[in-house]
Amino acid sequence: MNDRVGFDQKMTAPTRRELRVVLAGLMLALTLAALDQNIVATALPRIVSDLGGLAHLSWVVTAFLVASTTTTPLYGKFSDIYGRKPAFMVSITVFLAASMLCGLAQGMTELIVFRGLQGLGAGGLITLAQTTIGDLVSPRERGRYQGLFASVFAGCSVAGPLLGGFITDALSWRWIFYVNLPVGAVAVVLIAAGLGRHGRGRAHHIDYAGALLLVAATCCALLVLSWGGSVYPWFSTPVLVIGAAAVMLYAALALVEGLAAEPVLPPHLFTNSVFVLGVLAISLSAMALFAAVVFLPLFFQLVMGASPTKAGLMISPMMGGVICSSFLGGRLVSKTGRYKRFPVFGLAAATTAYLGMAWAASHGLRAGWIEGLLVVMGLGIGFVMPNLTTAIQNAVPRADLGAATSASAFLRSLGGALGVALSGAILTTRLRDLSTAGAASAQNHLDRIAHLPPAEHAAVVGAYAHALSATFLAGAAIAACAFVIVLFLPERPLRSSHAEPAQPSE
Repeated sequence: MNDRVGFDQKMTAPTRRELRVVLAGLMLALTLAALDQNIVATALPRIVSDLGGLAHLSWVVTAFLVASTTTTPLYGKFSDIYGRKPAFMVSITVFLAASMLCGLAQGMTELIVFRGLQGLGAGGLITLAQTTIGDLVSPRERGRYQGLFASVFAGCSVAGPLLGGFITDALSWRWIFYVNLPVGAVAVVLIAAGLGRHGRGRAHHIDYAGALLLVAATCCALLVLSWGGSVYPWFSTPVLVIGAAAVMLYAALALVEGLAAEPVLPPHLFTNSVFVLGVLAISLSAMALFAAVVFLPLFFQLVMGASPTKAGLMISPMMGGVICSSFLGGRLVSKTGRYKRFPVFGLAAATTAYLGMAWAASHGLRAGWIEGLLVVMGLGIGFVMPNLTTAIQNAVPRADLGAATSASAFLRSLGGALGVALSGAILTTRLRDLSTAGAASAQNHLDRIAHLPPAEHAAVVGAYAHALSATFLAGAAIAACAFVIVLFLPERPLRSSHAEPAQPSE
């Protein structure tokens, strides 16, 4: 491995004006990443109409997911070495260039390749935004900013599908990619103007072997989660071979990281109890969230008879709860200097809401009750992730801030992917056990369900209701596990300045 000149993390405190300028740029960059995870879905039917390639449609999403997830920890480590600003400029430039190429794509293969390139850039946007705030403000003040970022992300989760549908109808699906360009250009200008470069240079060793193993292992793991139960059966030869490769590559990664001078994922982070318990709770929270929420539109449309547009709007109360609790929780953490009580309360509330949703799905409760449960669910989830991110950043040395933040984001993404795979497997299994022949014939063609005879339609809807109830129960079980883990999370005083050292690992 070769030496390179990097940059330490010593920065002068920003003025209030500089902080506002940088914050605006970071929020725009975060908006780009968050919207792009949601805005494409509603345009997929139109994309297929123009480009063809229906059999490869899932790869428009999978290519972005694989690329963005695998590069997240790399951006964190490289920003620790070279500085946040250069890493941010590379990330957003790659993202914008790939967005232009996606808009110009003339075939499905081209679009999939360009979406992968877009993911290579997007992998740095969220984690670098969180890490940069960690540089600019003290842990005591950081909670309000992490809560603000979580609010932006939740808002984009609601706005993305609606905005994607509007742009596709009013202009063209290509404009869902072109719209990134002016927004990204403003973000680049704001970040370039307001974010200072790190100071003194020093020699670093680049962990190329660790980076390569991490990318390869994560690609294999995500392919298993993406293909298992959909493209191939879970216990088919391709899935088992790729799964075994993922296990072996992760084992090799652990060995290499233990010997590397400056590993991409520093092993000593995993001796820090706050980091370990925090990332476990974040990963399980993401897993619970996606295990239940990914099928909420299906629940609203099939079981409650809502239109696709109304189903999207019915999720808004949950996201509104996430926005409110993220913002409020961040301010309370900054005011009190205490963070543990919020994820404890949040996970207890989320577990209760998931159990309520399971009951509602199986017993046919009215929409008002379900919307109330979604508000509680959103309030609970919003108290968890941003405050645990603050706790993790507070517990690690500043030199490891990028690696720790990106590792947290990386494991959160893996947890979300695993949650989707788990809920899909549960849904498929329950439908196979409970459904009628009509459900089996309509399972892959949901539009046919509305045209079934009344008796068979009722049976199919009942089968879906019980199957979706099982996914909500799974969400409750996972959230309960996260709740138990958070109970053991040490609460360390939030540092009032960057000059204070992190407390020793426990």
